Amino acid sequence: MIDPNTPPLLRHPLDQPSAFTPEQLMDSVRGLRGLPSLPLPPLCILEFDGDLTDWLIQQNLVHEEPHWACFHTRMFAAEFAGLRTGIIPRTIGGPYAVLIAEQLAAAGVRLIVGLTSAGRVSPALPLPCLLIADRAIRDEGTSLHYLPPSESVACPVPDLLPLLARELPAAGRAVHTGPVWTTDAPYRETAAQLQHWSAAGILAVEMQAASLFAFAHTRKAPAAVVAMVSNAVDHPGEQFDTGTPDFGLRVLEAIARAAQAWLSPA
Repeated sequence: MIDPNTPPLLRHPLDQPSAFTPEQLMDSVRGLRGLPSLPLPPLCILEFDGDLTDWLIQQNLVHEEPHWACFHTRMFAAEFAGLRTGIIPRTIGGPYAVLIAEQLAAAGVRLIVGLTSAGRVSPALPLPCLLIADRAIRDEGTSLHYLPPSESVACPVPDLLPLLARELPAAGRAVHTGPVWTTDAPYRETAAQLQHWSAAGILAVEMQAASLFAFAHTRKAPAAVVAMVSNAVDHPGEQFDTGTPDFGLRVLEAIARAAQAWLSPA
């Protein structure tokens, strides 16, 4: 039963099946476009900003994946570090990232990694840097459709995190692992919230980790998040430095090496 006396986000019937599934949507796409159902890359990266994907396209380093059955996005593919990898640009925010992740999981993708931008929360974190999210504060709505209410949700693939921490330093920036704060409303972050979460040990704020982690726990679809921490309200220097395209390519290659080790352990 749905309790009408609680807010809608807190009364989602988690024990009931979905009335509309990603499989149904993708079947429609395949039917309308005449697409066969063929395997996709085992690793897919959701690139939050999209500029890196644009550069990869301009440099002819990726090709469009013709069998990706999606109305909303285009997937590009290449071999990074010997692993066939898909990349989907501009998957901004938890709802959109999970919409696409649901379809990726239904299509058989074995590992989903969100490559997101983030703002610094902890003053101890250097700028710019890379951050591997091991837990996320659930200050968003999507996760409540997958898991009961709680303050945070852990990364569902903890054994992937040390592999990412081993490979990402080769990209050329400091790498940290720790908790993030996921928000749906970046322009409503307040000084009080930043102070609260900094005191609680949160390192950065971004827009998708909690949503992806909750989806992954519920669907048994492995997902992780790597954040490019590039700005902070208390930072007097250059803001939003996400690095050169070559740096972004090195990040992709590092993620692919970690994924390869995780997918095919020795």
